[in-house]
Amino acid sequence: MGKLDNKVAIITGGASGIGEKMVDLFAQEGAIVIAADINEAALEKASQKENVHGMKLNVASDEDWAALAQEVNERFGKIDILVNNAGISSEKPFKEINAEDWQKMLTINGFGPFAGIKHVAPYMAANKQGSIINISSYTALIGQGFNHYSASKGAVRALSKAAATTFGRQGVRVNALFPGIIETPMTQTLSASKELLGQLIQATPLQRLGQPNDIAQAALFLASDDSSYITGSELVIDGGFSAQ
Repeated sequence: MGKLDNKVAIITGGASGIGEKMVDLFAQEGAIVIAADINEAALEKASQKENVHGMKLNVASDEDWAALAQEVNERFGKIDILVNNAGISSEKPFKEINAEDWQKMLTINGFGPFAGIKHVAPYMAANKQGSIINISSYTALIGQGFNHYSASKGAVRALSKAAATTFGRQGVRVNALFPGIIETPMTQTLSASKELLGQLIQATPLQRLGQPNDIAQAALFLASDDSSYITGSELVIDGGFSAQ
């Protein structure tokens, strides 16, 4: 038996990086997984996997979210799990960040999870059960990154707490993960500099960068019934970096 047998899960940003690893793991554990992403080519590849259905989604679109949630609920009869994983990052120095940059970052990284919860949680509440997992960042917990990315992940942290209290009495759990630096296509620029990479590893108590599976395994725990009495929690997965 898998930990997610007979569950229906939506994972945003599910076509690459951490999201793709979550999709594969959740499917292996018995879930029907909707890999929601804006990359159509990657979605076509994802749909070739067993128990995985690729569906196009622009997380910044309220209309896209409403349509996706309705389609998944009608097609599969329920929604048990939502992982708000899709997001963007930026290396822009704070002096170069303008209002347009800010709006784009906060719309995708902040409004995206909000809209996902807005449209999916009511379907979960109707069944008196559900698990929502939001991917924030360790930058929302420590004084690192005076920029729009940290602000967007701070928004995810606040939304997670608020959603946990809003939907808890309806059987819906909401928790947040706070990854450190994870080796994915999004962080390839860091790997290009051996000096910077060495500094980051040296500054991390566990002396390595995180892997997508480190986040996927934590998400699996929060998605499964093993965490049935956990909501409003914050799980930091950064090798001990933020504990210093």
